[in-house]
Amino acid sequence: MTITDTNALIDELANRFWEKILELDPLQATILGDDRFDDRLPDLSPEGRAREAELSRQVLSEAEAIGGDHLETEQVITRDMLVLIARNALEAQERKLYQLAVDHIWGVQTMPVLIAQYQKADTPEGLEKLLTRYAGYPILIDQQIGTLREGIADGRTSAAVPVRRAIEQIDRMLSTSPEEYPAVLIAQVADDEARGRVHDAAHEYLYPAIQRYRDFLANEYEAHARPMPGLSTTPDGEEAYRLSIRMQTTLDASPEEVHAFGLDDLEWIESEKDTIARGLGHADRVALDAALADDPNNRTDDPKELVRLAQAQTERAFAAAPRFFGRLPKSDCIVMAVEEYRERESPPAFYMPQSIDGSRQAQYYLNTYQPHDRLLHKVAAITFHEATPGHHFQIGIEMELDHMNTFRRYGSRLAGAAQARCGSRSRSGPDWKMACCWDRRIHATHGSGHSLPIRKRSRGIRPRP
Repeated sequence: MTITDTNALIDELANRFWEKILELDPLQATILGDDRFDDRLPDLSPEGRAREAELSRQVLSEAEAIGGDHLETEQVITRDMLVLIARNALEAQERKLYQLAVDHIWGVQTMPVLIAQYQKADTPEGLEKLLTRYAGYPILIDQQIGTLREGIADGRTSAAVPVRRAIEQIDRMLSTSPEEYPAVLIAQVADDEARGRVHDAAHEYLYPAIQRYRDFLANEYEAHARPMPGLSTTPDGEEAYRLSIRMQTTLDASPEEVHAFGLDDLEWIESEKDTIARGLGHADRVALDAALADDPNNRTDDPKELVRLAQAQTERAFAAAPRFFGRLPKSDCIVMAVEEYRERESPPAFYMPQSIDGSRQAQYYLNTYQPHDRLLHKVAAITFHEATPGHHFQIGIEMELDHMNTFRRYGSRLAGAAQARCGSRSRSGPDWKMACCWDRRIHATHGSGHSLPIRKRSRGIRPRP
């Protein structure tokens, strides 16, 4: 086999792998605008997990058989990412991390609304696919309950805090009439008649299933929830924690090393904040923080004001970006408030990618719950991390790399956030690890609360000449 054939083989394997991922996770396909699997839900049963494990074993076997010699740089990266993802996935199943399945942010209770938000159902075919998905939801809930019961038997359960928050979130959902339920209200249907059919499906399938899940969590599961959070408190928790580090960063680092890295970054960030504070006439960062907290102009009671502020920030950053970046996404992202049904449990912000065809812009979700408690000066740091440049440049540009295989364009974050950002570096030497650390340092500055002076830092981003 020639070198060209070997490189093509890696791309072919990566494309096949990504196609299977979309089949196994059809909601991911829907979010990306791929409607081929819009009538399906994920299979959370033991049989579904077996299919996932078989895919991992197959990809691992094929990738290792190809070897890394004589491959072009990008193909080396792709191959190593496939190997890493497959090994991590197999170990995660072996350690039964799937049993830790209660999620108060992206849990199964939010799935119908997520479907309604991203699935187009404005044609007869699209509507039937949506209704088929809703009709299959009770089966998914039964699978979820079965998985959680398995975890109870094994002594591996989710922590008490997310369990309680999931119950409270479901209670708010169930207190909403079917007409106002977001899975009905925001469904992308053609007319009122179609929305009426969605309403009927919600009444027949969604509400009873969500109620059953809520009752299971409250009456059976919560009593077994771990009082202390953290993977280390689960069976074999120390090993599971190290696996989690590899899955998030690609690095085989110990918890102590990660903690030391965080302390080092924190020391640097706090030193920079002290410098900024003194430049603004304050004794140190503590004095500046106190002044900002006491400033009435640094707060608002209007949730819409937070969105307007974030939108102006991302537009300003996108306009300034050519001074710092050689390539930009084709369009900026839009800012949206986190929906009321999940705002109490959601993080301060998160990012959702654009559709593959670009018909739907990327979305930067900002949490506006209890706006008076959200200091305005902190919004910029969140915006520049979660939106522009941040994740929007990271993911948006990656999705537009037409010369790359589909896995690298749309699925590379399966290998961990660090590798997805450092995908153009050499595969495993010190330069690659240093590049990832460099990237994380840049992201750390976004969280410092002071983003504008970054261009002056020796470790920050400088304007292009």
